[in-house]
Amino acid sequence: MNKLILPALILYAALAGCSTTQVPAAKPQASAPTPKPKMQEVVIDGVEGFQDTPLEPNGKWHVHDPARPQPPVVTPGAFSAQATPPSDATVLFDGSSLSNWRDKRTGSPAPWKIVDGAMVAAKGDIQCTNEFGDMQLHVEFCEPEPGNHSGQDRGNSGVFLMGRYEIQVLDCYKSKTYADGSTAGIYGQHPPLANACRPPGDWQTYDIAFTTPRFGPNGEVQSPAYVTVFFNGVLVQNHQSIRGETNWRVPGKYVPHGPTGPIALQFHNHPVKFRNIWARPIALDNEP
Repeated sequence: MNKLILPALILYAALAGCSTTQVPAAKPQASAPTPKPKMQEVVIDGVEGFQDTPLEPNGKWHVHDPARPQPPVVTPGAFSAQATPPSDATVLFDGSSLSNWRDKRTGSPAPWKIVDGAMVAAKGDIQCTNEFGDMQLHVEFCEPEPGNHSGQDRGNSGVFLMGRYEIQVLDCYKSKTYADGSTAGIYGQHPPLANACRPPGDWQTYDIAFTTPRFGPNGEVQSPAYVTVFFNGVLVQNHQSIRGETNWRVPGKYVPHGPTGPIALQFHNHPVKFRNIWARPIALDNEP
């Protein structure tokens, strides 16, 4: 072999062994998403509810805890049914028209029907076209026959103050449910002080005094909302503070909003009837 060729071959071989071509690294496999834990309903003493929900601020009961004591049963007397609205009240429903109400989701005309002077819940939630801040509110409702239904599946509806804070409507006549979801409870937060339900088919009344929450310039809560509720004439919420917007399985949290809001009524798959709804603004006087 030519002496000049041999070094060249050695150099070529060395360079070939030092190639800078890189093999692409294998892509890491994407990890599977963590499955959400399943909600676990439990039954305690015949009451369906949950104990996998957050604890209430007092640290004693879970939201919708079936072990929470039931409100004591009180037989109501006659009180405020078919009450005539005061002269300064805004009449929201007098049995003749749904013109003051709209579909809450779409803003279209309310999908509920009027039957014998009462509006019957159907298809979706509705809210009034008026807005209120601090107010007195009168609402009458009538529960349908429950059939074989129980718990939260009996005449379920709700009155939402400012469209955000629910006073539960439910048929708890001789029927148990988790305490913070009972009739006239601040849903998911405060059970009523008493169960003053009348039988299904009887008209019932809520008389409510509501004070709106106050927010600071940065959205901080300066004062929570407060509500007083008379249910069929029985005091069941006594100037009770509200912990924030009400919802299922959560303890409540405030979202800053304006000083007024609509009254909303819930459709929860039951034909609950409503009549004689009126509201009047009230002044807040904190002087001693």
